[in-house]
Amino acid sequence: MNRIGVMTSGGDAPGMNAAVRSVVRTTLDKGAQAYAIYNGYQGMVDGGSKITPFSWADVGGILHRGGTIIGTARCNAFRERAGRLEAAANLLKNGLSKLVVIGGNGSLTGALLLQSEWSSLLSELVEKGIILAETAQSHPHLSIAGIAGSIDNDLPGTDISLGADTALHRITSAIDAITDTAASHQRTFVVEVMGRNCGYLALMAGIATAADWVLIPESPPNLDAWEDKMCSVLTHGRKIGKRDSIVIVAEGAQDRHGNPISAEYVRQVLEDKLQEDARVTILGHVQRGGSPSAFDRNLGTIKGTRAVEALIEANGSGLSALIGLVANQFIRADLKTNIEKSEAIHNALKEKDFATAMKLRGPGFKESFATLRTLVRATPHEHPKESSKLRIGVLNAGAPAPGMNTAIRAAVRLGVDRGHSLFGFYNGFKGMIENQGEFLDWMSVNGWATTGGSNLGTCRHLIEGRDLYAVARTIEERELDALIVIGGWSGYQAAQTLNEQRLNFPAFDIPIVCIPATIDNNLPGAELSVGADTALNVIVEAVDRIKQSAVASRRVFVVEVMGADCGYLALMGSLATGSERVYLPEEGMDLGDLRKDVDMLISGFRQGKRLGVILRNENSNPTYTTGFISRLFEEEGRETFEVRRSILGHIQQGGHPTPFDRIYATRFAAKAITYLEQQVDNSEPESICVGMINGSYRYTPLHEIARQMEKEFNRPKVQWWLDLRPIARTLAQPNPQFNHNSGVGD
Repeated sequence: MNRIGVMTSGGDAPGMNAAVRSVVRTTLDKGAQAYAIYNGYQGMVDGGSKITPFSWADVGGILHRGGTIIGTARCNAFRERAGRLEAAANLLKNGLSKLVVIGGNGSLTGALLLQSEWSSLLSELVEKGIILAETAQSHPHLSIAGIAGSIDNDLPGTDISLGADTALHRITSAIDAITDTAASHQRTFVVEVMGRNCGYLALMAGIATAADWVLIPESPPNLDAWEDKMCSVLTHGRKIGKRDSIVIVAEGAQDRHGNPISAEYVRQVLEDKLQEDARVTILGHVQRGGSPSAFDRNLGTIKGTRAVEALIEANGSGLSALIGLVANQFIRADLKTNIEKSEAIHNALKEKDFATAMKLRGPGFKESFATLRTLVRATPHEHPKESSKLRIGVLNAGAPAPGMNTAIRAAVRLGVDRGHSLFGFYNGFKGMIENQGEFLDWMSVNGWATTGGSNLGTCRHLIEGRDLYAVARTIEERELDALIVIGGWSGYQAAQTLNEQRLNFPAFDIPIVCIPATIDNNLPGAELSVGADTALNVIVEAVDRIKQSAVASRRVFVVEVMGADCGYLALMGSLATGSERVYLPEEGMDLGDLRKDVDMLISGFRQGKRLGVILRNENSNPTYTTGFISRLFEEEGRETFEVRRSILGHIQQGGHPTPFDRIYATRFAAKAITYLEQQVDNSEPESICVGMINGSYRYTPLHEIARQMEKEFNRPKVQWWLDLRPIARTLAQPNPQFNHNSGVGD
């Protein structure tokens, strides 16, 4: 039988449990045996009960838990060849030569070292009589599938490592709270975040929280008197109306000479030069703990499945792969190559070659830092009055989505910094029709980065008839050169109408950029929309609480989520919560499906199950509504379980946007401004929607959008996330080896 071991090593990271669960259940589903190695390499060296078979039920009920249920530890013994010899012997005693290693740089480097020595270790073990020659012959190679698990996000080969998104949640939540008290007292706070020698957390937290100054290892202050520059920026910010100042310091921050810059040093500088109290908050290990975000749960789940698939397909050939996520595409990268890149970054920082270090972090890191440098300015760059710049209209359209305000703020500040004028229209295209709005300057969008909803207002109004004349007149009166539309499908339709009417209305002959912002995530030209991540986290948090309330009462909950005719939220919510069943509009449902699901639930509860969760998209079937399903399940299962329904409703559209949505909105806004600058001088400017597709930013012409839509259902004809449906189905299937004590179905 195929045997696959899984271990977590190094610092713990939220989402590790999701990965372990996925590895174990995918392995079992493929007819192989899963083994858990407790306490990382220490357990490998110790052997015995530290390497044990895992069943389906052993990983039930762990998706929401932080840390790692199989433990992690530092292991000095493994650093020596004698320790690695013990580890190899213990693996072979259990028939293991295929491993999923979840950890950071050190952990994955250790796996590579063990793999490189495998042949010689086998020979020594045979020579010493510890293993039989036949055993060595049946395991000639050690195969490794690595999953980067570290909040530092410092390993090349993947855009984001397991745990980094959750850490950003902790950081942004803390800084949002600190900002409130800082503004109340007109005070400066210095916040130190983790990351070791990688500035990812500090950089992204700076963008997500609208910090005033950020210090990261990859780009130390380029002035010897950087302290004066920092204090000058903060002082100027206060003079123009800011009541708070937030400085974020990465724990590995340093100056150009390699001297560490500590949070305490920054605090002392601020107090001495600004003559006001400053406070230090060191977030510490709260960044690594707690329940993982929806993103990290799904990241761990999908990477775990892909890791097992890679090991089985390699068929013992000595695989050495890193399971990575690059711009929403899961890939198999060469593990050794990316460990070497990581070492190159470390050496570049050590040698103070910061340009190389920044380059090796990747283009996304470099672009984000360039954007941050603009956003942290107290005021924009000055431009000559006679210079020819753009007048850009900006508005929200469609239903509100968390992150709309973030996108507006970024577009305004990035545009104003380049000398453009931005006019914000109230209430979407209705505001354009009525010519209602205001010019937005640097400070008018202060504080918008972190707030949900739409400060400008929004609506679903579609442009038709007399509206065209009114919009044309507004464009002419406001002398607009371009337009940015942030919103959902109704916004795209309105923008497309303007684009199609250019021949009839010359005023519409301007470039238009649509930025996807809808929790439904149902727009063509973009694999992910601003707002969807926030809605998904609301769903996950709600279901987590529902599970806590239900587990003691033998209940089934039918939870209805939004999404219109797109099942994205339902499916990804199911993956992240481990629901037993999910109903999608793309698949439909019939009475036979409901009958099977009732039988499945009754069987499970009769064997000791205490909780069931069913997720249903709001439009999955017009007849089999949430109420109908709840009543049916209650009638059929009345002797074994109770049924409750929960319709989450519009809470999914509200709340502060997640770090992911704030960062995504900022990046899209930056792309929009750059695109408009490139198009405005064209004799026939092209209007587009911006999005991330197949690993890169794409500008899809508006006239192509309609062809990509399934018009009857207002969703794209091709939806990438449906490829994940088999994973959800596999991991949520009834437990083939039910453990009466587990009681939970995920």
